[in-house]
Amino acid sequence: MKKKLFGISTLTLVGLYALLSVIVLGVCILVKIPISYGIIFSIIVLILQFLLAPFFTDLSMKWFYKIDFNAEIPSYLKEFILDICKKENIKYPRIGIINDGAPNAFTYGRFKNDARLVLTRGILEILTEEEVKSVVGHEMGHVVHLDMLFMTVAQLVPLILYFIYTTLSDSDSNDDNNYGQLIALIAYVLYIVSQYVILFLSRTREYYADFYSITITKNPNSLASALVKIGFGLSIGTTDNNSDDKKKKKVRSAKDIGALGIFDAKTSKSLVVSTNNQIDDKTSIKNAMKWEMWNPWAIVYELNSTHPLISKRLLEISKYSKEYNQEPYITFDLKKEESYVDDFLLEVLIKYSPLLAILITILLCLVNQHNILMFVGIGGLITIALSYIGFIRSHKDGYQKTNIRDLLGEVKVSGVTSIPCELEGKVIGKGDPGCVFNEDFTLQDETGIIFLDYNQPMFILNKIFAIFKSHQYIDKTIKLKGWYRRSPVPYVEIFEYEIEGKKKRIFTYSLSKCLYILAFVVCLVLIFTSF
Repeated sequence: MKKKLFGISTLTLVGLYALLSVIVLGVCILVKIPISYGIIFSIIVLILQFLLAPFFTDLSMKWFYKIDFNAEIPSYLKEFILDICKKENIKYPRIGIINDGAPNAFTYGRFKNDARLVLTRGILEILTEEEVKSVVGHEMGHVVHLDMLFMTVAQLVPLILYFIYTTLSDSDSNDDNNYGQLIALIAYVLYIVSQYVILFLSRTREYYADFYSITITKNPNSLASALVKIGFGLSIGTTDNNSDDKKKKKVRSAKDIGALGIFDAKTSKSLVVSTNNQIDDKTSIKNAMKWEMWNPWAIVYELNSTHPLISKRLLEISKYSKEYNQEPYITFDLKKEESYVDDFLLEVLIKYSPLLAILITILLCLVNQHNILMFVGIGGLITIALSYIGFIRSHKDGYQKTNIRDLLGEVKVSGVTSIPCELEGKVIGKGDPGCVFNEDFTLQDETGIIFLDYNQPMFILNKIFAIFKSHQYIDKTIKLKGWYRRSPVPYVEIFEYEIEGKKKRIFTYSLSKCLYILAFVVCLVLIFTSF
């Protein structure tokens, strides 16, 4: 497996750097400098990024996430990590604990022997011991496979391509030679292509990290159950009957427990749930998988993600269950009752309607320049009409009382189409665990947990709330109304909420309605004044 992973990664890097070399060569010829200058510049940027990135990450972890690199971890986990280090002949990683109940785990560093392994308090509180080992085994897989090194080297390519694009496109030195603008255009296209190549490489390495966890723990179903809790936010039963786990399973305080993550950091809006009131129900898991298996948006989001879809990982992990005398954790045997392509196409139209309105306006203006105002008004009306469909669809049934498990089973939902809902539960942590500047939350009810999007109209209001007030909400019961969305992971956009008897409202939606009405009136005025 290691040889196969090394081969795929090497071929990908060779391809990326081949593309980069062509552009660097073109730039060197264009500006009449030795090719060696371009090569030296690329090497210097790579070395600086590679050497300094962990240092700056350490600082950001300490300043903004209050990470504790001196905290003690449970003895079972320490022994597990020591066994891996002994087997792989690597140094014990530097362990950091973030005191936040919203679970997360990731690694960063340069080489095998200077890795940092970061866990939140929630990981140790909520997962069983076997599940914690599986998650940490996944992270150690990144360390053993040198993913930190490979991804750093790969990410240099789009960095330099974008630098070349911005430099040449803004330069006035190519007035007598159009080659500069041509190279800038090619560099930008290759920049986009290289980004998707790197995302593919990252997703591939995630599968291999999963495989490493399975081989080191010999328990694929434990990794699968951890992913269900982490990726879907479902409360499920444990995958083993270890009585010691049940005895040791307790909520640990911070005192008790004294960049390559298990899921995509950019989209980690659904995390992990408590094992209280567990539901050992594979039907709930299959219902949660339906969105990823059937909704076309899932494919779009995966292409732009560093991690594969949770459903794909679960099915891949389940293939190894029989090798370890376990029943496959999950098989997806539900039949799709309808096509969701029509909803997807409509949502794409709504999402990109502002751009469409601008294009239509430009085309119409080319035909008749005397009626520009009217065409602008028509374009604005088109934009408003298509965008407003989202609000109509969101509010036609009102806010319905529900729970997280039932919301996860919805397929007709996206970043555009939402489901109005009422939820009640406990705030267990920040949306970005431990971050002092993050205003969002993680909500837990009896069926699971979900990300809460707190978003006031002004950026500064969000940050003031994050710094001075958000910590007061942790461990408090909250009732809220909002819109359930999925893009790609589940989250609820808050409209209004009640905490400790006090009701508060997010004004973003109200402001949006006012702006839509204002835009509608302006468009009407533009149309009538053009006659």
